[in-house]
Amino acid sequence: MKSWFLRRMADSSDAVEWKREWMAGLTSFFTAAYILVVHPMILRDAGIPLGAGVAATVAATAFGCLWMAFGARAPVLLIPGMGVNAFFSYTLIQSLGLSWQEGLAAVTVSGILFWMAAATRLGSRLFQAVPASLKHGVTAGIGLFLAFIGLQKAQWIQTDENTMVALGDFGQPVPLVTVTGLLITLLLYSRKVPGSLLWGILVTTLLTYGIGGMPDANTPSPRLMEFGTVLFSAKWNLFHYPFWVAVFSLTMIVVFENMGLLQGMLSDPKQFPKAYRATAVSTVASGFLGTSPTVAAAESASGIAEGGRTGIPPLVTGLLFLLAFPALPLLGKIPDHAVAPVLIVIGALMVQSVQHIPFSDFSEGFPAFFILAGIPLTSSIADGLAFGFITYPLLKTAAGKWRQVPVPVYLIAGLFLANLIAVSMIH
Repeated sequence: MKSWFLRRMADSSDAVEWKREWMAGLTSFFTAAYILVVHPMILRDAGIPLGAGVAATVAATAFGCLWMAFGARAPVLLIPGMGVNAFFSYTLIQSLGLSWQEGLAAVTVSGILFWMAAATRLGSRLFQAVPASLKHGVTAGIGLFLAFIGLQKAQWIQTDENTMVALGDFGQPVPLVTVTGLLITLLLYSRKVPGSLLWGILVTTLLTYGIGGMPDANTPSPRLMEFGTVLFSAKWNLFHYPFWVAVFSLTMIVVFENMGLLQGMLSDPKQFPKAYRATAVSTVASGFLGTSPTVAAAESASGIAEGGRTGIPPLVTGLLFLLAFPALPLLGKIPDHAVAPVLIVIGALMVQSVQHIPFSDFSEGFPAFFILAGIPLTSSIADGLAFGFITYPLLKTAAGKWRQVPVPVYLIAGLFLANLIAVSMIH
């Protein structure tokens, strides 16, 4: 029975190391668990009740992860995306003027369009057309983004009025604890200790309690009864122009952000088509379940770094999210900075892709660099991708190499440019 289950998750008859895969799932869960606390608070700003937002977050994450586990058998988590949730609440609802019910309808329609692309030859053609230099730029850019988030969570960097970012105060407990947590994580990882990243999270948490620096957790209360207020509550205002602006922008984000994330994390290209389709299905479900779109989570890289190669990590994560619903107040006791060492280590591993970018060819190197810098500096994977994809055909044309650019890349560049114009019109 166990052997059949492992083959089912791995999509292969090869033996799978059960313990390693489950450890990868645990690591992925604890790295991504913060979404249970943060995401409902962002949805609340769109008008969605907090308790309902918690229930919708659990439901969408569990559905997405289980669909990925059984439908794609890839080690990728599907959770509500940070960035796209802010776009949903602050741009579509507050700036564009949609109700949150209309926003959920826009999520569903964009998910259907995403699925139409992923389920046809268009998805594979787009994947194959993306130049290798841009793919490596995406991987390295996501790595820098994760490291940047980790540095913020560790409070090693802070906002500054003059320079935007400045060094944090290392005289405070949180930076000191995360320094120790990072050193322990690096020691364990370099010695290839199983579960080293998970141990890093646990050790940092225990050290925080040990010095008494743990603030009271601001954890939203789960209220299952409120779930009915958002479940299947989409409002289909199809003759409202701002609704279609929202659909176009969301479609651009989910189609290309997920493509970039999957390309950056999956070591086996054969897993991409099924994983991409699973991501599209989960996006459609998000609108029905009452939340902004789920995405292929960059935090999946923590489980992949622990050796996750099959569908077991998202299976474990999906089940743990369901179990975490009643235990949410306890889960909220894990400090936000406990995942900082893991994010910094994963960022360093992903940035290694930069060595494969041919910087000697400026028409290849600069667009990749633009993605590499744009993702962390805009705090948006979609915007970073736009920088690189718009620049790539322009530089190739300027260098007289326009024939080297696949036709789909011109199409993608045009769509990104149209999306930037549409978003600017919203503001």
